[in-house]
Amino acid sequence: VQLQASGGGSVQPGGSLRLSCTASGITLGNYAVGWFRQAPGKEREGISCFSSRNGSTYYPDSVKGRFTFSRDNSKNTVYLQMNSLKPEDTAVYYCATDYRPTLPCKFIYWGYWGQGTQVTVSS
Repeated sequence: VQLQASGGGSVQPGGSLRLSCTASGITLGNYAVGWFRQAPGKEREGISCFSSRNGSTYYPDSVKGRFTFSRDNSKNTVYLQMNSLKPEDTAVYYCATDYRPTLPCKFIYWGYWGQGTQVTVSS
């Protein structure tokens, strides 16, 4: 299983970015997929976790209403649309999956990770 995350960059507060995560060796549409982020000195945080069991997506309060998970099964790719970005969103962002239809949105439960893409929000 390989995950390739991309789309990070530098943006001003209030701006938007869309992250992409493309998989090989696994069909993402059949399993749980998550987006996580890790800021320096902080624990890796789950920010968007999709359950293939019921099609629901979990978002913590810190990003709810600003971030949106989507997927394109034909491309075996998932996306994270991030709007109204804040300086506190600055982190390395990772996508993850595992051979389960649903998983808690905590990093310890996920077995396959992309390489991370840096998002910096600064004026």
